[in-house]
Amino acid sequence: MSVALFLISCNKKTEFKYICYVNPFIGTDGHGHTFPGATYPFGMVQLSPDTRLEGWDGCSGYHYSDSIIYGFSHTHLSGTGVSDYGDVLIMPTTGKVQVLPGTIEDGFDGYASPFSHQQEQASPGYYKVLLQKYQITAELTCTQRVGIHQYHFPPNQNQNVIIDLNHRDEVIESYIRFIGDDEIEGYRFSSAWATNQKVYFIIKFSKPFINKGIIINDHQFIQQSEIKGKNIRAFVNFSNRDTNLTCKVAISFVDMEGARKNLDQEASCWNFEKYKQKAQIAWENVLGKIEIDADSITKNIFYTAIYHCYTQPNIFNDVDKRYRGRDQKIHTLAKGNYYTVFSLWDTYRAWHPLMTILEPQTTNDFIQTFLLQYEQSKLLPIWELAANETNCMIGYHAVSVIYDAWQKGIRNFNAYQAIDAMKTMANRDIPSLKQYENNGCVLVSDDGESVSKTLEYAYDDWCIAQMAKSIHNTNIYNHYLQRSQYYKNLFDPVTKFFRARLNGSFIKPFSPYDVTFHYTEANAWQYACYVPHDISGLIELLGGNDSLEARLDSLFNTHSQISGRNQPDITGMIGQYAHGNEPSHHLAYLYNYIGKPFKSQQVLSKIYSFYTAQPDGLIGNEDCGQMSAWYVFSALGFYPVCPGDSIYVIGTPIINKALINLAKPFSIETHRTNKNDIYIQEVKLNGKPYHKSYISHQTILKGGKLDFYMGSKPSKWATTSEHCPKSVVDKNNFVPMPYYTEGVRAFKNKTTVTLSSIDSSQYRIYYTCDGSNPTEHSNLYIKPLILDSTCNIKAICVDKFHHYSHVCNFKVHKLDPLKTIKILSAYSSEYTGGGDIALIDGITGSTDFRTGEWQGYQDTDLVAIIDLGKVQTIQYLAAHFLQDVSPWILYPPYVEFSISMNGKQFKQVAIINNTHPRKDWKAQSTWFETTIKATQARYIKVFVKRSGNLPEWHPGKGFPAFFFIDEISIK
Repeated sequence: MSVALFLISCNKKTEFKYICYVNPFIGTDGHGHTFPGATYPFGMVQLSPDTRLEGWDGCSGYHYSDSIIYGFSHTHLSGTGVSDYGDVLIMPTTGKVQVLPGTIEDGFDGYASPFSHQQEQASPGYYKVLLQKYQITAELTCTQRVGIHQYHFPPNQNQNVIIDLNHRDEVIESYIRFIGDDEIEGYRFSSAWATNQKVYFIIKFSKPFINKGIIINDHQFIQQSEIKGKNIRAFVNFSNRDTNLTCKVAISFVDMEGARKNLDQEASCWNFEKYKQKAQIAWENVLGKIEIDADSITKNIFYTAIYHCYTQPNIFNDVDKRYRGRDQKIHTLAKGNYYTVFSLWDTYRAWHPLMTILEPQTTNDFIQTFLLQYEQSKLLPIWELAANETNCMIGYHAVSVIYDAWQKGIRNFNAYQAIDAMKTMANRDIPSLKQYENNGCVLVSDDGESVSKTLEYAYDDWCIAQMAKSIHNTNIYNHYLQRSQYYKNLFDPVTKFFRARLNGSFIKPFSPYDVTFHYTEANAWQYACYVPHDISGLIELLGGNDSLEARLDSLFNTHSQISGRNQPDITGMIGQYAHGNEPSHHLAYLYNYIGKPFKSQQVLSKIYSFYTAQPDGLIGNEDCGQMSAWYVFSALGFYPVCPGDSIYVIGTPIINKALINLAKPFSIETHRTNKNDIYIQEVKLNGKPYHKSYISHQTILKGGKLDFYMGSKPSKWATTSEHCPKSVVDKNNFVPMPYYTEGVRAFKNKTTVTLSSIDSSQYRIYYTCDGSNPTEHSNLYIKPLILDSTCNIKAICVDKFHHYSHVCNFKVHKLDPLKTIKILSAYSSEYTGGGDIALIDGITGSTDFRTGEWQGYQDTDLVAIIDLGKVQTIQYLAAHFLQDVSPWILYPPYVEFSISMNGKQFKQVAIINNTHPRKDWKAQSTWFETTIKATQARYIKVFVKRSGNLPEWHPGKGFPAFFFIDEISIK
């Protein structure tokens, strides 16, 4: 479909220069998860059609592949991977009043209506569609806090408006009240991603309704003018003498008084076109912060990207400055605005740095919001939504946003409070951080996603260290600078990947193509170079510049197949680079650090093709502006590889000209003869040769002009070390800890344990076998250890200056040498638990399925035969299982034990049925155990019945469930 259908005409008569290039439908198809409706820059209201009620691709409420509109709700998320919002749904209808939306099964015999993209328009601050079922044309616009609806009904038809407070997520409580003959007020408290969201509303109509009604529990009509409940819908009818109806809906997250003030101050008149024009002017102003010259398609993509960058976060305070805090209490701002919707794992990378250029004052408000949340909840936001912390994703990246702004001169906040908040986030009482400092990394036994968490914590710790240094706190600086190097403790010098560690060694089996729970929405390839604060340290680990170049070459040129668990976020593949998800976003720029900027330019020119001007023009979730911010930066010619270092690494621009309208304007011009000129030949800054492959934030703020001279072949520009960006951490006496290259945690007779370090020429290894912490006075490791008994080995590395590493623990267990196990079923390659021996090694796992200690079976029974080695008297039989309903792990229906003297003929002696409820979402483990009459046997057969398909109440209903087992006990 032609993009022109969606856009305001860009002709000479219009006063708008930029909004005409925005296509709000970009990202609404595929997995972009954006919405096309009317919103204001950073506005509280996102008034948009809802076409989908559930599912991953329904996160924004709208998907381009749909053909049914349920109505228009007033809050939406842009590009997230989890659903929420969709508050206060309103739907105009004609004919018989129907208050249920209808379903596929009943042919949508309800208020929902078919629609066509041919009869749909969208531009910044405006949306229009024909509801085909009713032949009603609906137009939407908004102010910051008020949604404005305008409906054009067909002549001589009943005019109805449905208000559905039961739409989408679970309702905790709702309330509605009719006031006079043209107004409705109410609230809706709901639980979804934000588990305690409170929205209040005032609805005002341009003409009186002639009838009204409230329906509870889907079908019960009540006579009252107000009611509270969990399942409320209402309707109003209007005279058909006038075919037009305007409706204003003000919302507040504080109370109904706040909603009314928002309505009175922002939407006092009934002129729809006036509101539309005001919204368009607001968008024109923010879009015009960067003026570009490029072909029309590039302009469509670029200006839509800026548009998406301003759809969230959202103002959360009312016009009277009141807002709902993280403590759920109502507070009043002294100045500025308070915001919500902080997708920080995504947006700290490029979106927040972009705002430091375009919106420094608003950036300061973001940080003030963070600090107010810290005062109210003792936590900075991680993924905050509507006064709720979702605790989604990893890291404590608010510290990155704070330090990046501080480093760039945005400092209208309390730095001492900020550093306290940063430290608090880095020392929270959560599994991944409890032992992080003691262990020098997140171990698999500590928490899932241990590799990604360690790497991202290390970067965040660097931000804390630099913030402390800027306020001259040497102790905090030194402490967190040490922690910023913990990433080295997960580096495997053999495979040269960051790998998960368990019991002193790297998890096996290992493939960098495997997507496992040791990484966050990624695999080892995509996290192979995530050390933005210490690229020099990464280069040293890899073995030099050539090694980093080889690693990057392999990353971008290997095959694009991934294995392991299904992860729909991993899209936009170039080799194992995945542009559809954030961990990859900096990788193309790393060639600059080794003097090979032309290779960055080559890769970037491929990545640009993932962005198009079509509805599926985003390769992955938009993620609240991050995907778009990457494009905005990169199209201009540079990118913030390491937020906090105040430099932008140069790539390859795709615009012809750009003017960043700052206090002192900064312009960019690209000189090329054809589109194949992707390689920089020369750069000039203010007319003088510029040899560096990076540019500082302060240089941009000073204003001036950057000229790129392009060619079709690589050049020598910025290929010498003095012109490369630097990312270096002072080692600060940090010593990486040793690891075990050979050895098993369970053995029968003897086992050999081999210790190693990242660099044997720099470090000596000392160890103990009695569980005590080693020192330089302990055993010096010289050769592999041969063990014949259970013991706890502890080892450290020591450098020539007598600095110690963290202690590496390796516990080995001696098993009954006669006992063996033969597993006749196939367990998951992702959840091996350490192999067959895991079921008889005497080691049980935690209630975290991601730690690698559990053996997982999906859609298959388990049959295992244990040979005790000799005839023994059996009295107790048991198997240990995990249940964690959310990730599809259910207790099996039953376990059956049989015994045999010869291993061929078996006699059943026990069946243990599951007695635990399946609909219990708490992660838990239990023994299926029983005692039997003393019986002699040598062989025990264990049969575990598969868990079957997930039940109807589960989001994954119909798919086969797992059962997880980690031990079989026989006494």
